[in-house]
Amino acid sequence: MAKQIGFSLLYRDMWQSSGKYVPRVDQLKAVAPAIIDMGCFARVETNGGGFEQINLLFGENPNIAVREWVKPFNEAGIQTHMLERGLNGIRMTPVPADVRRLMFQVKKKQGTDIARSFDGLNDVRNLENSIKFAKEAGMISQAALCITVSPIHTVAYYTQLADTLIEMGADEICIKDMAGIGRPVSLGKIVKNIKTRHPHVPVQYHGHAGPGFQMASILEVALAGIDYVDVAMEPLSWGTAHADVLAVQAMLKDAGFAVPDINMKAYMKVRSLTQSFIDDFLGYYINPKNRLMNSLLIGPGLPGGMMGSLMADLENNLESLNRWLAKNGKQELTLDDLLIKLFDEVTYIWPKVGYPPLVTPFSQYVKNLALMNVIQMEKGKERWSMIADNIWDMILGKSGKLPGKVAPELVALAKEQGREFYTGNPQDLYPDQLDEFRAEMKKNNWDFGRDDEELFELAMHPEQYRAYKSGEARAAFEKDLAEKKAAEKQRKGETPVVSLQQNNEYKPKKLIITIDDEEYEVNISYSDEDVNDNKGADKSAKDVKPAEKSSSTPKGKIKTLVTPLEGKFFLTKDPSEKPIKVGDKVKKGDVIGYVESMKTYNTIAAEEEGTVVEICVSNGDSVFEDDVIIKLQ
Repeated sequence: MAKQIGFSLLYRDMWQSSGKYVPRVDQLKAVAPAIIDMGCFARVETNGGGFEQINLLFGENPNIAVREWVKPFNEAGIQTHMLERGLNGIRMTPVPADVRRLMFQVKKKQGTDIARSFDGLNDVRNLENSIKFAKEAGMISQAALCITVSPIHTVAYYTQLADTLIEMGADEICIKDMAGIGRPVSLGKIVKNIKTRHPHVPVQYHGHAGPGFQMASILEVALAGIDYVDVAMEPLSWGTAHADVLAVQAMLKDAGFAVPDINMKAYMKVRSLTQSFIDDFLGYYINPKNRLMNSLLIGPGLPGGMMGSLMADLENNLESLNRWLAKNGKQELTLDDLLIKLFDEVTYIWPKVGYPPLVTPFSQYVKNLALMNVIQMEKGKERWSMIADNIWDMILGKSGKLPGKVAPELVALAKEQGREFYTGNPQDLYPDQLDEFRAEMKKNNWDFGRDDEELFELAMHPEQYRAYKSGEARAAFEKDLAEKKAAEKQRKGETPVVSLQQNNEYKPKKLIITIDDEEYEVNISYSDEDVNDNKGADKSAKDVKPAEKSSSTPKGKIKTLVTPLEGKFFLTKDPSEKPIKVGDKVKKGDVIGYVESMKTYNTIAAEEEGTVVEICVSNGDSVFEDDVIIKLQ
């Protein structure tokens, strides 16, 4: 009898691998029936990873989205699976154990069948709770092997890792070839070893198309005994995403495997709906280059799942870097220039930071560190001159045990900065926090939601959830989308006409002027109607009053602290920290805040000492390089 192979549709992941956002809940509900009608999917990936953060970013309730999205698949008997990051749950940073346990309970009750759990370092200590908590909640625990290619990551290494995870209680194994750089023959050997040792344990293959190996890899793992293969479909297959189900089905059928037939009418319906979502708004966040395959990715080994955001990060940083280069009389770079420099730097630093498999969050950490090195060196500064706290945590062992040794130069830098390496269990560093978040929910009179799902959302994504609840997230998203649409019209020669009377944000209401180190706030009005819209504002610019800073009269010269990079400014990065405030005294080297850039928090330290007389930006504000964030005297 021919070996049966099931297909799993990565409808969430193929969006995330292509761009920044995923469809809204109404769009997901619209496409689900057609996916079911295709008749070829045993499984569908429905949530996890960055999915719920993305819902929050555009002001949508992620719990409603998950429940509505999984429901039709549950009813059709199609298994649903989520992706979670072990110690990091479904975010980029470590999660307390009590929040992790609640996550599995909530997701099971929302209708998710399978928890695919991975640890970016393949540290089994970080997966122990994932396996335990998933099974406690009644979910199928699928433990993943993060595939990469290095002198350490051999067939024997992965075979032993699978043995350990199965002994710990994992029900299934996933071969997670997140960058698509796994060599086909080696992948086949890994699968064959697992199936030989554990013939009754289902094994699922997940890979990306980008570098060009994927079809050969799928055939090799199929021949070795794989049970399920992850696939995508047009118009978001291939490129930085995954192989198309049509090609995979035809190839495996020809090779003699029992694979399901595909309802092509339904396939075209899903394809058409997906394209309509792109045309609606999602296309504004998909770089056209992400639809291309690129064998340059073999060298740096960066995963397809982050390539969607990578190009956006590069464009933003290129703009900032080129402003600096132009200001300093240097030749500007092109996007391709920066991309090649980045790939070369990733290849250079990866062994030096201990060969972490390049998967979330460590792919972002290595990429971000490489990009910071490139930017700093372009400005004539030293390599390693800016390392974000999250990246230091990885280097120091606070995220888990690195597969390789950290380079002596980084060990010396850590010692110089007073940083200590950690060898204990990473979970011990992050105490339970649910009680704190319960108190916050009660204080704000927020509904805990069905099965405590809203409590979970706050605990897992505090900043994003607060922004969602306040409406700031939706407003920021709508503003960003409007700007992108306007830019696209301008690019096409359809420059929009903006009415200042209809959009007051184009008319400054206040100006800050500085005279002899004293700041003054000037209120401006344009008409009686404008004044009525801004009650309390003066009818002219005649009245000048000092800007609100310190309650005491400023004495001495004002010293400014500026941000060294572009991103979002935060006074704190976790609830245990106390934000600085006006009147605080700071010393050189004191932490004054953080800039979140490319999903990592970069510590901003005071370069001078003094008393805080003004905090110039609000929590979550976007900042550009050299923006003034704090004023001291």
